[in-house]
Amino acid sequence: MAKYFDVHPDNPQPRTIRQLADSIREGALVAYPTDSCYALGCRLGSRDGIERIRAIRQLDDRHHFTLVCEDFAQLGQFVRVDKDVYRAVKAATPGSYTFILPATKEVPRRLLHPRKKTVGVRIPGHVVTQSLLAELGEPLLSSTLLLPDEKEPLTQGWEIKERLDHVVDAVVDSGDCGTEPTTVIDFSGGEPEIVRRGAGDTSRFE
Repeated sequence: MAKYFDVHPDNPQPRTIRQLADSIREGALVAYPTDSCYALGCRLGSRDGIERIRAIRQLDDRHHFTLVCEDFAQLGQFVRVDKDVYRAVKAATPGSYTFILPATKEVPRRLLHPRKKTVGVRIPGHVVTQSLLAELGEPLLSSTLLLPDEKEPLTQGWEIKERLDHVVDAVVDSGDCGTEPTTVIDFSGGEPEIVRRGAGDTSRFE
């Protein structure tokens, strides 16, 4: 049965955030809110967490997982960003964008796109997520909480608790969050390619 954490959206309780971070360090898979709907998240090195996310979402090995980072400095440890891409990504973060970029050796191979050797990265503009990332001290390995055969991601904490009670370890509820997944921009070829139009404005990349 999943633990249910009720977190204040503007002033997250430090004790609760510490409990969540400790759970993640111990291998927990959590459903948590972002600025563009809920996501499933686990520790970067958690092989079990990756497989559980794949099972819940029925994903194949071509799916781009996302490293949700606290800031640009952390993001830069896990992806290679040239000067032009740096300016474009920096201007759009924090925000509702996921950027696909060539991965560094810091990223476990099982997270990489099998052919491109890329990974998704993002910096969310969400108070609770930022507090959790700051406490954790490392990125969250994440994927949008979009269930198989459903067109819309889950956005209500209580519903996620009811539906995923036996397949996740914790649900974080801080009230309403976004209802659209992130906009996904692939920079792995140098020029921006819009892979998915979502919550982030695409005009700056067109």
